Amino acid sequence: MLKKFLVVVAAMAMPSLALAQPANPAPAPVTKEVAAPVVATPAAAAPAAAEAAAAPAAAAAPKSMDGSLPGYTPMRPDYANSVGMPKAKEVDFQEQFSDNGQYAKWINNAILLPIITIISMFVLGLLLWVIVRFNRRANPVPSKTTHNTFIEVVWTLVPVLILLGIAYPSLDLLAKQFKPAPADAVTIKATGYQWYWGYTYPDHGGFEVVSNMLKEQGDVAKGERFRTENDGPKLMAADNRMVVPVGVPIRIQTTAADVIHAFAVPSLWFKLDAVPGRLNEKSLTITKPGVYFGQCSELCGARHAFMPIVVEALPPEKFAAWVKAQGGTMPGAEKPAPAAAPAVAAPAAAAGTAPTTDTAAAPAAAPTK
Repeated sequence: MLKKFLVVVAAMAMPSLALAQPANPAPAPVTKEVAAPVVATPAAAAPAAAEAAAAPAAAAAPKSMDGSLPGYTPMRPDYANSVGMPKAKEVDFQEQFSDNGQYAKWINNAILLPIITIISMFVLGLLLWVIVRFNRRANPVPSKTTHNTFIEVVWTLVPVLILLGIAYPSLDLLAKQFKPAPADAVTIKATGYQWYWGYTYPDHGGFEVVSNMLKEQGDVAKGERFRTENDGPKLMAADNRMVVPVGVPIRIQTTAADVIHAFAVPSLWFKLDAVPGRLNEKSLTITKPGVYFGQCSELCGARHAFMPIVVEALPPEKFAAWVKAQGGTMPGAEKPAPAAAPAVAAPAAAAGTAPTTDTAAAPAAAPTK
């Protein structure tokens, strides 16, 4: 009796514990410090070096309260048409915005639902006919027939044909879902943490965007960012979105840092497990610009319900502007050379200063083991 009482008390306390438990902070990248060789900086080059050092600090300035960046303003979700989000009193799948999603929804509505409806009505009709025709009052002397070849052939062949009719489009959809992404696809690595997401862009400089659920205005301290209608519905909005180009193949790779998560966006017909120590991969092409909402779909701990997924699909030129605002680069674009290097080298050459020998610089430049 005491054990049952303790179990009931623990179950009642779980919701409050889940809400009280804070999310883990974003992991800081592990870097090795490398000692640079000492180079004398002329007085004339000092202002240029100071400006070069101030540039990264300016780029790392905090975002505005709505998540805007230079050249990028977050897209407002399409509430009027419920694009990328659940609709009130909806019984069907969400409207699909990927080729595989549209094909899967067609299979459900044009093949599976009619077959299910016809079979259910046929079985119901048989039951009613048996109840009326073969009850004791209507049929006092039961038949002793034990075999009927025609019926046995029919109830064997018809289910086989039905299964074949379902199998072909189902296997076709399965093959399309796991078709490898083309070589020029945009690669995005989605990492699940307890309890938030990290999106890494290896094709665009390797930067990572950390995405946490936005809280309501009454749940944050003064001056902190909170959810507004421009961010998305309650419990589904995130401070940083996974921004992707529309109409371009995307290679989404999923993994996890702690426990199993699942990256799932219903309106894009996309769901892929994120497993620690494993890299899963799947291709996706979004057909329309918009904001698409999903959630972690694998039970991953106390705050499992509070790690939403927000995918923002932008035209390619706007996606390029977002990448630039994040400090990344588009494939094929070269990074600008540092401005401070020529300013330091020129005075040294003019003064005829001998370069530092390799024997003195090499030990200082070697990485620490």
